[in-house]
Amino acid sequence: MKVKSTFLLGMLLCSSLSFSNGAFAENQMGGPSTKLVTLGTVAGPFPMKNRAQNSNLIVVNGQSYVFDAGDGAARRLAQAEIPLKDIGTIFVSHHHDDHTAGLATLMSVAWDSKRTEPINVYGPKGTKQLVETAVQYSNPSAILRIEDGGRSIPIQKIFHGHDAAPGLVYEDKNVKVYAAENTHFDFHKNKTEYDQSFSYRVETPDRVIAITSDTGPNPATEKLAQDADFLVAELNSVEARKQILIDSGQWDSHTPEEKERIMQQASQGHLSPKDVGELATKAKVKTVILTHLTPKFNSDDYTAEALEVRKHYDGPVIVAQDLDTFF
Repeated sequence: MKVKSTFLLGMLLCSSLSFSNGAFAENQMGGPSTKLVTLGTVAGPFPMKNRAQNSNLIVVNGQSYVFDAGDGAARRLAQAEIPLKDIGTIFVSHHHDDHTAGLATLMSVAWDSKRTEPINVYGPKGTKQLVETAVQYSNPSAILRIEDGGRSIPIQKIFHGHDAAPGLVYEDKNVKVYAAENTHFDFHKNKTEYDQSFSYRVETPDRVIAITSDTGPNPATEKLAQDADFLVAELNSVEARKQILIDSGQWDSHTPEEKERIMQQASQGHLSPKDVGELATKAKVKTVILTHLTPKFNSDDYTAEALEVRKHYDGPVIVAQDLDTFF
C-alpha cells in the first residue's frame, strides 16, 4: 500500500483498504470490485495549475459512474485510462460551475468516441436544462464531425438529463444511488429554480461511499453517510477563501454587501474541518477522504486542516490528490 504520510493522518489504513496515487489500475490481488478515484479535488471558481475541479469516479465491476464534472474532468479520466465512451451514467450535485464546467467536454468527447448507447445525467432541478444546453453548445461541432465522416448519430440522441428528487435516484446491478437535499443554498434570500443541492450515497456489493458535495452541516447528509466505508467530504476554509480573493485583487472591488454575502456563503454553505470531523463521528464512517479543497495560490499543504478534522474524528483522514484511487 502506497500512502504519502502527509495525507494519511492518525493511523494506517486497515488491510482491506488499498490506496494508490496516480493512474487508475485494477486491484491485482483480486479483492474488492469497487474503486473510487478522486479525479478533481479543488474547489472553484478559479482554475488551479496542479488540481482539476471537483469530480469523482466510482468503478464497480468495470462499469464507470461519474459524480460531478468540474473543469478538467475529461482530461483526468483520460489520465486514469478510462475510455470516455464507457461513461454511461453521470450524477451532478448542484449547478455551480466548478461541478459542471467539464460536463460539455466530457459529453462531446464521449460522442466523438463513437458512443452509441444513451448517457444519462441525474441531478437536482435544472439538470435536464443543463444537459440540453450542453448539447446545444456541442451541436455545431457534432454537425461538422458528422459531415467529416465517421459519425452518423446526432448528439441529441445520446444525452439525456433528468431532474431527480431526493431518495433513490438510480439503480442497476452494480449500484444503488441515493440523494439527500443538503443546505448549500439555504442562506439564499432570493430563491431560484436552481436552488437545490444534493449529497449522494452509493451502495455497491462491497462498499458504501458517501459524497457530501457542497453543504453546510445538516441531518439529511449525516443520515445519508451513516456507516459509510468512505466519506468523501468537502474541506472548506473561510479564511482561505477570503485570502484568495485578497491575493487575486478581487476583495477590494467588492461592495460591503457583497463581502458580507461572500463570507456568509463560505461559512454557512460549506463544511469546515470541525464540521467534517463531527459529521464523520456522528455517522460512524470508516475513512474520511478530503476533497473540494479551498484553493491556495501559494501552497498546496492542507495538513493543518486535516489535523483539525482529526480533533473531532479518530479514524483515518486522507487529503486527496487528483487521481488518487481507493479500493
